[in-house]
Amino acid sequence: MNSYNAIYQVVRQIPKGKVATYGQVADLAQLYGKARLVGYALYRVDLDSDVPWHRVINAKGEISYSHFRHGGDELQRSLLEEEGIKFSPEGKINLKEYLWRSPLD
Repeated sequence: MNSYNAIYQVVRQIPKGKVATYGQVADLAQLYGKARLVGYALYRVDLDSDVPWHRVINAKGEISYSHFRHGGDELQRSLLEEEGIKFSPEGKINLKEYLWRSPLD
């Protein structure tokens, strides 16, 4: 299985209303220390894919904003809010409340 498929397999397990960090996904995909690779893989996901790319955020509890995403950052926040995830006024997600714990963690 290639690295991207391993990443997508992990991300598909994140339930609605929960988030995971890039590093957490990398570790669960056995790609230790490759959080950036997770970001690259998720950037390539089609919006109509079954991979819930929007549920992956950075370790600070924030959406990783990028001008290359052409509005995808706002879409990510909107999709998370539709799932009931709340953001602080500073744009952070409370990881104690919303972080997904894989059975493999």
